[in-house]
Amino acid sequence: MTSSNMSATATEEPNLSSEPPAEGETEPGDGEVEDEPSQLPLDIVFEILKNRRRRRVLHHLKEQEDNSIDLGSLAEHVAALENDKSVAALTSGERKRVYVGLYQCHLPKMNDADVVDFDRNRGTIELGETADQLDEYLGVDTEAERPWPQYYLGITLVGAGLFLIGQAGFYPADWLSSAVVLVMVAALAGCAVAHARTQRD
Repeated sequence: MTSSNMSATATEEPNLSSEPPAEGETEPGDGEVEDEPSQLPLDIVFEILKNRRRRRVLHHLKEQEDNSIDLGSLAEHVAALENDKSVAALTSGERKRVYVGLYQCHLPKMNDADVVDFDRNRGTIELGETADQLDEYLGVDTEAERPWPQYYLGITLVGAGLFLIGQAGFYPADWLSSAVVLVMVAALAGCAVAHARTQRD
């Protein structure tokens, strides 16, 4: 066989590597890759979690069987926590204040980060694709564990006790009694400021 015939024969042989894969099969390296949610930057994570109301939204959604809830029920739950009363005892103003805050500010911000899926038309909220990324930072709602009345009472009792000790003449200088009063007032003021910050929306 001449070289020209061999060349012709070679060109007529099918290129097996170019045949399409059989149905149900994929070529090597062409396997489908499921899209995974992108990793949230830490500044976005902390921006979401720095607000107690948003943390409460996440906590409550995770408590739901299907991780979803309607806006009205969510607003009532958050308002009850913020006002330290039952849902039934809430006023319409307390409900509306939280409802508007969630609708206009908090839920859109969380929706933009895909932490929740907020459907404005239906008024429903469910956990988003990136919600799990916040779990390690979410922790426990610290306000629920902070006994603010006990803080105030403790500062008052300690301050009053130190003041009475001074009045009994046990301090080496009279001005120390006044200093104790000032320290007590400053401590109460600092505690009040910290408490107020935890209540901000």
